[in-house]
Amino acid sequence: MSIFTKIITGEIPSYKVAEDDNFIAFLDINPNAKGHTLVVPKKEENKIFDLSKEDYSALMDFSFRVAKALEKSVICKRIGMSVIGLEVPHVHVHLVPTNIMTDMQFTHKVKLTKDEFVGLAESISSNFE
Repeated sequence: MSIFTKIITGEIPSYKVAEDDNFIAFLDINPNAKGHTLVVPKKEENKIFDLSKEDYSALMDFSFRVAKALEKSVICKRIGMSVIGLEVPHVHVHLVPTNIMTDMQFTHKVKLTKDEFVGLAESISSNFE
């Protein structure tokens, strides 16, 4: 069972920003930038291209909606998207508010307080459509 499955089942707490029957989005606790969000299918699958075409398309649609909410909540030039998947064997899309290229390099991290995480999650959630 992956750490993301434990988040999905509620065994591990998260700063959830959006959820439906098939997907969940929550703030990354070790973010590249303020608002760095992970979008995860609830069905545990290791590699993105092992998803069915339908599940892949639905994941991208859900990610699009989360990115639009994120864009309304965090001041940035772009919302970058990355799917690497080496750190957790469970498909996940990184949505990272970016202002400079290094925001997407996964070497630069920012620190947020619990209150900042809570406020940010509430803001993104309120903009999710």
